[in-house]
Amino acid sequence: MLIPIERQKKILSLIEMNGVMSISTLVEIIGVSHMTIRRDIHKLEQSGKVISVSGGVQLLERLITEPTRDDKSLLYYVEKAKIGKLAAQMILPKSTIYLDAGSTTLEIAKEIVDREDLLVITNDFGIAEFLMQYGRCELMHTGGRVCKENRSSVGELSAQFLRNISIDMAFISTSSWNLQGITTPDENKIPVKKAIIESSQKNILVSDSSKYGKVATFLVYPLDVFDQIICDHSLIYNVREKIISMNIELHLV
Repeated sequence: MLIPIERQKKILSLIEMNGVMSISTLVEIIGVSHMTIRRDIHKLEQSGKVISVSGGVQLLERLITEPTRDDKSLLYYVEKAKIGKLAAQMILPKSTIYLDAGSTTLEIAKEIVDREDLLVITNDFGIAEFLMQYGRCELMHTGGRVCKENRSSVGELSAQFLRNISIDMAFISTSSWNLQGITTPDENKIPVKKAIIESSQKNILVSDSSKYGKVATFLVYPLDVFDQIICDHSLIYNVREKIISMNIELHLV
């Protein structure tokens, strides 16, 4: 009989060879109960090695580089639009909000064009341009080093700007996240995202489910810094349960 650490190494080896494994197959190969396998998978998931999927488990997908803004804008548009609509409904009157760079946060901007009572801060040039043309809100851009691929400002100068602002609600994007937190392959984004989270009274992660289970080189923050997460209904059930158990308010569209 294998001890837990040996079982987990065996499970990880099988997943590395096959890419994805079903719970029932692991039960048959390892020769233990479903409950034992699920406990082992939970341990591996906590360590950031695997991700649960419906009926099974697979390796985390590593994100080497982030997709360009143009590429991201074409993916999961319906889900992003629904996330944007729900997020906009959460914004209280006379709020100062932050919209992080991204195609999902642009959908939030589209929903608040008629709000005259808001101060919107962003590091995203696309969002700033859209709100300059169509929005009625007060608008501020962080400035700083320009990331051309993502059409946004990154780095320490942007972060310094944000540290001097008191933000009511921050809507934060990511291209990769799991139960451990949000990650990025671009270290220049880290100071900005950290400054946002530290300057905001309420931090909300906005992301479609396709980005869950991906991991990049740099951990920005653990998941429990977020007060709320807005995602879509394709997020698998056991992940939903784990998020709720972390006292994070989860909204699914």
